Amino acid sequence: MHLTATIIFAALLLLVAALGFVAARWRKADLNLLHEWGLGGRRFGTVVSWFLLGGDLYTAYTFIAVPALVYGTGAMGFFAVAYTILIFPILYLIFPKLWAIAHARGHVTAADYVRERFNSRLLALVVALTGIVATMPYIALQLVGMQVVIGGLGFPAGGFAGHLPLIIAFIVLAAFTYTSGLRAPALIAVVKDTLIFATTFAAVVVIPAKLGGYSAIFASVPQEKLVLATPGENTLGLHSAYATLALGSALALFLYPHAMTAILSASSGDVVKRNSALLAAYSFILGLIALLGYMAIAAGVGKDPAFASGFAQYGANFAVPALFLSSFPSWFVGVAFAAIAIGALVPAAVMSIACANLFTRNLYKEFIRPDCTEAEEARMAKIMSLVVKIGALVFILVIPQGYAIEFQLLGGIWIIQLLPPIVLGLYTRHFNPIALLAGWVAGTVSGTYMAAAQGFTASVYPLAVFGVTVPGYAALYSVVINFLIAALLTPLCDLVARRGAPSAAR
Repeated sequence: MHLTATIIFAALLLLVAALGFVAARWRKADLNLLHEWGLGGRRFGTVVSWFLLGGDLYTAYTFIAVPALVYGTGAMGFFAVAYTILIFPILYLIFPKLWAIAHARGHVTAADYVRERFNSRLLALVVALTGIVATMPYIALQLVGMQVVIGGLGFPAGGFAGHLPLIIAFIVLAAFTYTSGLRAPALIAVVKDTLIFATTFAAVVVIPAKLGGYSAIFASVPQEKLVLATPGENTLGLHSAYATLALGSALALFLYPHAMTAILSASSGDVVKRNSALLAAYSFILGLIALLGYMAIAAGVGKDPAFASGFAQYGANFAVPALFLSSFPSWFVGVAFAAIAIGALVPAAVMSIACANLFTRNLYKEFIRPDCTEAEEARMAKIMSLVVKIGALVFILVIPQGYAIEFQLLGGIWIIQLLPPIVLGLYTRHFNPIALLAGWVAGTVSGTYMAAAQGFTASVYPLAVFGVTVPGYAALYSVVINFLIAALLTPLCDLVARRGAPSAAR
C-alpha cells in the first residue's frame, strides 16, 4: 500500500463528493423538473459548458487507455488526437442548430427531436434504446479506469477488499447524482480538469527530465512504434485504418447521449459555437497524455519487477500508473490518481443522467405513463440513474474486464447508426422513417458482423475492394451501408405510402 498517496487520493475524492452535494444549491432551482435535474435548467454558460464538455468527453479511461494504446501499438494510438481535432468543426457546424430546435421545442433528448422531426414513435424508441445500450459499457469503462488506479495504490485485485473502494465511490456517485442532477458533474468537472491539467503539465516536464529529455525518450522507442508501418502490396494497411478510425470516431462522439446532454444544457447556441473553438485546448492536452505511452516505454516500467503484478492484472492499462509511481513522490501520485478517478466520476454521472433522461422521456412517458406529472417524470429519471449505475458496477464486478472493452467497441459501431436520423434530419425531411429504420438495422447488423469477424477484439475490418484490402473502422463502413439503404428505400416507402393513402381513405 502507498499510504501517503492513498490518504491524498481519499481526501480529494471526499472534496469532490462534498461539491457534488453542494451543487444541489448552486444556481438553485426546482430539481423536481426533468429539464432542471437532467439538463441543469439549460443555463450553463461558456466557462461551465467548457469544463462540463471537457470533463464529459475526456474521461478516466481516456487518460489510461490512450497512453496504453501508444505503449502497446505505438503511433496508431495517436488517431485519438486526430479525431478530437475533427470533432470541433462538426460541433460548430451542426450542433448549434440542434440546440436551437431542442430549446424551442422543449426537447430533453435526441430521441425527443427525432420523434417530432419524423413523426415516428418507433424511430424515436430505436434512437433511445441504441443510446442507452451503447452508453452502458462506456460507464463500465470509467469504472475500469478507476479500478486500475485503485490497484496502483496497492489495493488487492479482486475480492471484497479489492472492490470495496470502487463500491464506495459508486455509492457516493449515485448519491450526489440523485440529489443534484447535472449540476454535480458540472461543478466537479472544474476540479477534475484542473487536476488533470496540473498532472499532465508536471508529467511532461518532470518525467522527460529524469529520462534524459525527449530525444532520449524517442531514441528508446522501437522504430516500428514511432511511425505507421508501410502498407504492403494490394493493401492500404494502417494508413486507412488510422484515417477511418479518426473520421468515424469524430462522427460518432457527439451522438452519444452524454455528449448530447452536455450540449443541450448550454444556455445558447453561441455557447456551443464558442466551445467548439475553446475545446481544442483539450486536444493539445490529449496529445501530451498520449506521449506518456512513449515515456513508459523509455522508463522500462513493463520490465520492472515491482510492477509485474499490475501489468499481469491490467495489461498495458497499467502503464500510466506504473510510470507515475516510478517518477513522482507518493503525495503527487495521490493527486494524479485522484485526477484520474475524478475523471471517471464526472462522465459516469453525466452518462447515467443521459440514459435516465432517455428512458424517462422516450420509454416511460411515451409508452408506459403518458399522463405522468413533471414531478413523476423527474423522480423516475432519478431512479433510473441509480439503476444504470448499479448495472455498470455489477458488469465490472461480475463480468471479465475484457467483455467491457468488447462491448464498448460495439457501442461505437451502434451509436454511429444514429447519424442519419439525427444529423441528416437537421437539414432535410426527405428521409422516410421506415427507410431510416431499415438503414439502422442494416448498419447495426453489418457493423456487428464486422466486429464479430475480428473476434470482437478489434474495430478495424479488412474490406476488400477491387482486389485491394482497405482496413478501416467498422463503424464508418457500416454507417455508409445505413445511409445507402435509407436513401434507396425512401422513395419506395414514400410511393407505398402514397398508394396506400386512398385505400385508407375509402
